[in-house]
Amino acid sequence: MTLRLRGSMVALVTPFRGGRLDEPALKRLVEFQVQGGTQALVPCGTTGESATLSHEEHDRVIELTIQAARGRVPVIAGTGSNNTQEAIRLTRHAKQAGADAALLISPYYNKPTQRGLYLHFKAVAEAVDLPIVLYNIASRTGVNIEPDTFARLAADVPNIVAVKESSGNLEQMSRILHVTEGRLALISGDDGLTLPVLSIGGVGVISVVANVVPMDVAALIRAFEQGHLADAQACHARLLPLVKAMFLETNPIPVKTAMAALGLIEPGLRLPLCEMEPGNLHKLHAALRAYGLTKPAGSPARRDTVAARRRSAQVKAHAG
Repeated sequence: MTLRLRGSMVALVTPFRGGRLDEPALKRLVEFQVQGGTQALVPCGTTGESATLSHEEHDRVIELTIQAARGRVPVIAGTGSNNTQEAIRLTRHAKQAGADAALLISPYYNKPTQRGLYLHFKAVAEAVDLPIVLYNIASRTGVNIEPDTFARLAADVPNIVAVKESSGNLEQMSRILHVTEGRLALISGDDGLTLPVLSIGGVGVISVVANVVPMDVAALIRAFEQGHLADAQACHARLLPLVKAMFLETNPIPVKTAMAALGLIEPGLRLPLCEMEPGNLHKLHAALRAYGLTKPAGSPARRDTVAARRRSAQVKAHAG
């Protein structure tokens, strides 16, 4: 497969059942995403609770995602670590398993210098011949990858091909595009900024909310790419309240809670993540109802629900 980093790319949740990886559910989620128009799968990222997966589970999630995707869409495996040698091992495994690219978060807790970040990413990229997507999210890691560091990496390391930018800073993102002279594809890491990032030259989003509404995130980007700006703006406006609900508490608590309510997965988070506070849970359910994903008590069921979409995807998969 020729790597095409574009469109709606989902940061897959990791489903659990009884505290263990729910392999059948993961396969169903992959099918739901592919049938919903998602253009790349990103397992073992922040949304996939990678920090609480054992090495064996981490490897298994990537292997299962690749197997279930069956080459229909790229798989960008989360392989980052604050330990450079561990990141190399995870990235080597992803390549051996058949991943199309790897997503590397900047080392967290260590708070490396910009030179340290450069050397870390360079070491991983040179050790494994696989396209690398850098992940910049200072709110999680404690350190921002500066545009000049992106410029050095883009110039010196040819298999570093893109950045998932979650700084929320559109000025910084514009500077990254400028200083890297188009050598790095810019991917939004914030669902609420998908349309603004596209407008400054981004190619898509690695999305949390696409776990719930893959068709709608894909439709937003497709409308923009086709020049239908008003339609893209309408999709953006409709999605925003649902996006806000996905971050009422630390990701992926709300999105996994929503997916469980919609019958996509069993309820299940790993400590130190825990169930939502009652007030926030009420707001989440209200957002799902307002979007039309669930129905008010006593009202007739809507046909256009996530569960219905999943059933349709499963029927199509079986027929194929």
